[in-house]
Amino acid sequence: MVLETVKKTIRRFNLFKRGDKILIACSGGADSVCLLHVLLELRKDWELELAVGHFNHKIRQESDEDEKFVEKIARKYSLQFYSASQDVKLYAEERGKNLEEAGRELRYDFLRKTRDKIGSARIATAHTMNDQAETVLMRILRGRGSRGLAGIFPVVDDIIVRPLLRVERKEVEYYLSRKEIDYRVDKSNFDPVFLRNRIRMELLPYLLENYEPGLVSSLGRTAEIISEEDAELEKMAYEKAQTMLRAEEKHISLDLACLRNLSLVLQRRVVRIFIRRLRGDIRGISFADVESVLQLGRGKEFHLEKGLVLKNEKGRLIPREELLPALDYKYEWEGKQILNIREADLRFEARKFKKAVTQKYHFDDKARVFLDWNKLSFPLTVRSRCPGDCYQPLGAPGRKKLKEVFRAKGIPSDKRDYCPVFLSGDKIVWALGLSVSEHFKVTKTTTDILSIILKEKSTLQ
Repeated sequence: MVLETVKKTIRRFNLFKRGDKILIACSGGADSVCLLHVLLELRKDWELELAVGHFNHKIRQESDEDEKFVEKIARKYSLQFYSASQDVKLYAEERGKNLEEAGRELRYDFLRKTRDKIGSARIATAHTMNDQAETVLMRILRGRGSRGLAGIFPVVDDIIVRPLLRVERKEVEYYLSRKEIDYRVDKSNFDPVFLRNRIRMELLPYLLENYEPGLVSSLGRTAEIISEEDAELEKMAYEKAQTMLRAEEKHISLDLACLRNLSLVLQRRVVRIFIRRLRGDIRGISFADVESVLQLGRGKEFHLEKGLVLKNEKGRLIPREELLPALDYKYEWEGKQILNIREADLRFEARKFKKAVTQKYHFDDKARVFLDWNKLSFPLTVRSRCPGDCYQPLGAPGRKKLKEVFRAKGIPSDKRDYCPVFLSGDKIVWALGLSVSEHFKVTKTTTDILSIILKEKSTLQ
């Protein structure tokens, strides 16, 4: 059943042709081990040249054992084995990403580099129809457009292919059981902190039991339909974009007057195509970002991620690189004396005191902050902002990039250099003009408080 479904999927989406090189992305889990064995079954008839790639995320204690397990399979079937490892947690923290996103970036970077090394291979990943269903549900919850609801594509960039995309996970499990094939179990797949895991373990089973037993296949079919329709819209948008994009001497520009003659659906797509041409991808570009670009008045600018600024210059949308912070400074501060930041012409004073039971601690982000003394490590580092800075603002559900919080607070980019960033160890505690970090806030258990007060008039006023 699985083998026949995979054969049909290969032909339906032209995943690869006879004699191709295939790099199999194998984690050691059920899906990827199934994919490896299915391709082994097809190897002779399709004259495939197979290799195995494994990325070790170094997140779990069992990660090294997973790598050895996959290598053992590769050796058993005389397949070339390629592996790499990296500290995903550290990578995520440095770039303000969640673990899932960071792991995906590093994994695909490894696979693409390995593909280049072995020479123009297709990269086969083990996404199943269940992964498709989970992805569609997750994107519905997050409010995505048609491209997002198209889910996981069977082919990406004519390089990445998904032969199991029409196979349900229960079929994978039956295939492995019938052939008595061992696989590894990734315990992180059961961690409810990840939304995808909660959808897999809670939401999808609930919907299957109480609403639609065939939901996995129907969501998979819906994703295919949306994907095909999305491809047609994207083709139309690309044709329109070619008439509006102009290669200038130093950059590419977009004719906004012509753009606004299109339907709103095509306008959004053309803007995303323009951004992709500038950045190479549109990861991190939200619906709100695209809407802001469409609403840019003449002479106005909009700051995107990765230091890209788009400006409406006389009716044409042009890019300009965001300048690095003009100020560069760093101080170590014990909090016992006045802190003079000469570069920004700012002075701060710190005071330590016991928490009063009945006292309410109101503060102005632009002038004063209260911190839990016992959570701080001294000396504090006080420095200018840096690209990639991120922290968890008071009351926020997770970490956010400092640049995004500045933008949400309405602090202009030319004022942000005058907002010193206070750190305890390597963690941001506070930045002038923003709320205190969730991790250093005053709580019911706080006994000692440190207040930091701006002594001179803030440039944010």
